[in-house]
Amino acid sequence: MEMDEAKAKAVTCYASHLTRSELLMRRFHNLKRLSKCYRHLYWALMKHLTTLYSHYVYALTLSPFKLLTCAFLRCNFAPMPLTSFCHFHILSDSTQNLYKPCSYVIKGAEAGPITCGKPILRSTVPALCTAHYQKAQKHLTRAFKRNGLNISSASKMAPKFNCLVTEYINLIQARRRQEAMAKKSKIVLVKENDEVDAEIV
Repeated sequence: MEMDEAKAKAVTCYASHLTRSELLMRRFHNLKRLSKCYRHLYWALMKHLTTLYSHYVYALTLSPFKLLTCAFLRCNFAPMPLTSFCHFHILSDSTQNLYKPCSYVIKGAEAGPITCGKPILRSTVPALCTAHYQKAQKHLTRAFKRNGLNISSASKMAPKFNCLVTEYINLIQARRRQEAMAKKSKIVLVKENDEVDAEIV
């Protein structure tokens, strides 16, 4: 049976004219050979990837034989991946573009304001670390309460723009209602005074 298949394969490989069944058989054999090649290539790539990963892990000081520390002076923390600095000193790396310092002003000085400077992600808006973001929220909530805005809790996230707009609209409408009520009471007082004057006359 195998000899017959091999003969048929040899005949169909170089034949210039084929029947439909012979053409389908040749395509089927070619597909099997191609899938076998892809399988060999896949497992070769997997083996290569495993080797590369082991080199990567060894280079990142996860090996027990080699321990690296942060390049900052007297810092014993492990460096972050693909850099020589730990998270606390990542801003000392001039080539990194992922982090920026926290811009919260701790106190003012003659040379300029002193900011927090903790590393935060560059995409963070506002540019505050977690502790100072919560502190800023408390200050913002107090300011809202002083101005008559109904913001419920300082521990909650900052209100979104649509919430602020709604609060301002409610405040404006409440003031307009008070003004309208004051005008109505003045009109009623004027009418009563006119009636009293008319009765006297």
